[in-house]
Amino acid sequence: MFGRLTIEAFQHDMIEYMADVSMVLGALMVIGLLTYLKRWKWLWTEWLTTVDHKKIGIMYIIFSTLMLVKGLVDAAMMRVQQMMAVGQSMGYLEPDHYQQIFTAHGVTMIFFVGMGYMFGIINYMLPLQIGARDVAFPYLNNLSFWLFVSGGLFIITSLVIGEYAGTGWSCYPPLSGIKYNPGVGVDYWLWSVQISGAGTMLSGINFLVTILKMRCPGMTLMKMPVFVWSVLATVILVIFAFPILTATAAMLTTDRLLDTKIFTEDFGGSPMMYINLFWAWGHPEVYILVLPAFGIFSEVVPVFSQKRLFGYTSMVWAIIGITFLAFVVWLHHFFTMGAGANVNAFFGIMTMIIALPTGVKVFNWLFTMFRGRIKFTTPMYWFLGFVVTFTLGGMAGVLMAIPGADFQVHNSLFLIAHFHFVIIGGVVFGFFAGYSYWFPKIFGFTLNEKLGKYAFWFWLI
Repeated sequence: MFGRLTIEAFQHDMIEYMADVSMVLGALMVIGLLTYLKRWKWLWTEWLTTVDHKKIGIMYIIFSTLMLVKGLVDAAMMRVQQMMAVGQSMGYLEPDHYQQIFTAHGVTMIFFVGMGYMFGIINYMLPLQIGARDVAFPYLNNLSFWLFVSGGLFIITSLVIGEYAGTGWSCYPPLSGIKYNPGVGVDYWLWSVQISGAGTMLSGINFLVTILKMRCPGMTLMKMPVFVWSVLATVILVIFAFPILTATAAMLTTDRLLDTKIFTEDFGGSPMMYINLFWAWGHPEVYILVLPAFGIFSEVVPVFSQKRLFGYTSMVWAIIGITFLAFVVWLHHFFTMGAGANVNAFFGIMTMIIALPTGVKVFNWLFTMFRGRIKFTTPMYWFLGFVVTFTLGGMAGVLMAIPGADFQVHNSLFLIAHFHFVIIGGVVFGFFAGYSYWFPKIFGFTLNEKLGKYAFWFWLI
């Protein structure tokens, strides 16, 4: 009747038990507080079932912040393990547990922190910037949010019941196949990705219709704020890329449950097909995360430079260029897997070319600052930190666009550093710039500038 839900599903090591207990106690405290304050009806009607785009945006940010804390704990546990596992010591984590942690860390940070933060800000600001009362489909907006949350809760649930995938966040076969991973871990990953991906897809359609159909009279495409342009590009990427992920996850599911052998070497299947499909989604995903951040910087820099944005038209065309090129660079994620010199050369050249529109944007922001009356506020600090870290990370990326160089640094910490520099320096710093800039608009009071600058220096260092 219960399938694999036996007593073994609840047997963990001491660290996981501590996490379980802390989660249960935290949940009981929240339930108790809501009951004591008699706020259940208020919570249900005002927040959980709301179709107000502003409240949904705030809920995205709250949920993503909770997931950020989880991702931070994962990262800290990995670092402590690496410090302790020297010489004869194996560290304090079991190998299986360590693999689950780095898989969960990647999935949490990409899907439920980066995506959640950006979609939260888009939800709040997009209708306001185009003069619309709400998004095109408010009910669908609420459904999208709860699909997103449901996907994230699968990762949390795996701490208590069963285990999470130990495959790395990209879940490559044959390691993710039923033969090498007969447990429930990969199934958790599949459900998490497919359910949250469906929510993201619906949000993308919603935002696209909102931009195309609900702009105020007189706002032509070339009069839209650059943030709205960046959102338009993002949702186009979502609509074209996320069906690939959904189909890929569905095929891996049938491989595991129905033994279809799509991604195995038997009967004509190929693990390389999975890797191609995954990164055909995965590289546009990087720009789905970072393009809204570019839009935020295009709002912040002119305000605190007290000048008009330099080169509006070139900014728009740079966004369009990035949107197109994002789909023709995916193979640089696996230069070392034997595609051949000609294929590697094409994708290497495309990867170098995509750096050009990104460079155009960085120079336009710097030219906006040139001879401006610059106010060094917290959002401007985040922008300047972005320029330093993102440019360094981007230069590392252009270096790895050379297949010969990539052969040397593939799967190394150099690669990890490149990825974290562009995602933290781009996406996270971009979110913090937007959050500190629009916070008074969202919550009605201003944040402490001194604390904001302390936070910036901690993050930068």
